[in-house]
Amino acid sequence: MSGVLRLALFQARRDRVTLPVWILGIALLGFATSSAVVTQFGDEAAQAAILTLAASNPAFLFLRGLPDGTGLGAVVFFQGFAFTAVLAGLMSTFLVVRHTRTDEELGRAELLGSVPLPRAAALAATLLLGGVANLLLAAFAAAGFVAAGLPVSGAAGAGAAVGAVGIFFVGVAALMAQVLPSGRSANGAAAGLVGAAYLVRGVGDALGTPSADLLHVSSAWPSLLSPIGWGQRSRPFTAPDLSALLVLLAAALVLGAVAMLIRRRRDVGASLLPQRSGRERAGVGGRSFVGLAWRLQRSTLAGWSIGAAALGAVAGALGPLVSETVSSVAPLKELISRLVPGGQAGLIDVFVTALLGIAGVFAAAAGIQAVLRMRAEEAEGRAEFLLSVPLSRSRWLGANLFIAALSAVVVSGTAGVAAAFGLGLSGTSNGPAVSLVPAALAHVPAALVFLAAASLVFASAPRLSALLGWGMLAAGLVLGEFGELFGLPLWLQDLSPFRHSPAMPVEPFDPAGALALAVIAGALAALAAYSIRRRDLTA
Repeated sequence: MSGVLRLALFQARRDRVTLPVWILGIALLGFATSSAVVTQFGDEAAQAAILTLAASNPAFLFLRGLPDGTGLGAVVFFQGFAFTAVLAGLMSTFLVVRHTRTDEELGRAELLGSVPLPRAAALAATLLLGGVANLLLAAFAAAGFVAAGLPVSGAAGAGAAVGAVGIFFVGVAALMAQVLPSGRSANGAAAGLVGAAYLVRGVGDALGTPSADLLHVSSAWPSLLSPIGWGQRSRPFTAPDLSALLVLLAAALVLGAVAMLIRRRRDVGASLLPQRSGRERAGVGGRSFVGLAWRLQRSTLAGWSIGAAALGAVAGALGPLVSETVSSVAPLKELISRLVPGGQAGLIDVFVTALLGIAGVFAAAAGIQAVLRMRAEEAEGRAEFLLSVPLSRSRWLGANLFIAALSAVVVSGTAGVAAAFGLGLSGTSNGPAVSLVPAALAHVPAALVFLAAASLVFASAPRLSALLGWGMLAAGLVLGEFGELFGLPLWLQDLSPFRHSPAMPVEPFDPAGALALAVIAGALAALAAYSIRRRDLTA
């Protein structure tokens, strides 16, 4: 046990910067959300108005969560819990994979295996660190809620809900690290499950049943399939139910125990799904920078495309069902006829538009991940061999930027095609279902800005590329999604490229905005190509 504790402390020392950034950042987001709600919806009339609006808009329910009555705490939990829980899940998955599968891949686990420790000691230490990290996250999140003026008991319950979701994904990531053969695949699968949990929770909430006063919404059964949905059921500010969190903790214990059992029985570097051996010689495509970049990114692109296709399918197939569910509630049907132009068909457009916006975030993330692959190649020493050929660094960067841009286009287009197919089968759209394809592609220019900015960071400050690359995406998402709620100045909100993507088909396409984003992306890429020629390779 002392060896496991020492390993956990060693892992914590390695994460002495990363973990505090995650924990304090998530807690700060909770504090900012609470403060914004207190400022903007301080009286009961304003709270009732925002809840009624949310109950009339399934897209709002999909993105944010379930209204659960008036009261500052209830409105804060409704506005911010789902997004905060996603961040807790991502923090947990990256932490676990970093100290398990990635360490095995890079040879660190083999060094630890040379000392007299049990085979699963490193995994046990990681599970311990993940649990402690999420307990600290729960405490800091609760402190942020209290600092914003929310009741202590409710704040403690809300923090516990965030921490419980994080602990659940500690177990999920530990299992993925045993099943999959590389850190990239384990990270991708675990993060994909976090996204799936948000998606399934959103489906259950969008299909939920509003109360007669439109201040409460009861989720549908799909929400029970999501750990975020279980965390939401804890209702810390209205009717606290800690049994929902006990379900998450019990599931995490089971997942962690299964992962420990597998780890005790497998060799270092092995996995339940073995890595496929490559060909002895590269094909024609593998003899160029573009071909190599495509080979390195194709599996990752496939994963993002599958996620985008699922999101688009939900948007197209679920839109009409949401419309029918909402129209069955008479007060809600009357409210929609006043608030949403086009009635029920207009409501479907709003729902589809919101989900295609999320697909735009997927596109940006896929592009950033393609760019950051260059940093992994450089840090692990492969780029040095690659650049020993008579080809410039600018061409290497350009090839990877091309694949990154292609990834953004493919992910957005896949979501649009899936949405068009689903909505076309229903025959309930305002216009041709195929119009959803350009509606999805309209988010590509914003995605290009993010991947070009990530390439500039990689070219000028490579050691900060992962932190700043993903940090810029998170900042852009927060500014675009929560900027108005936080009461931020309009100029600050406009710094997010997502703010300049047209919300098609609800809004018309803005060619000037798309052109401006494309020009900015091109300028950043050109500056990155200039910068990478002026620095040395780094470890």
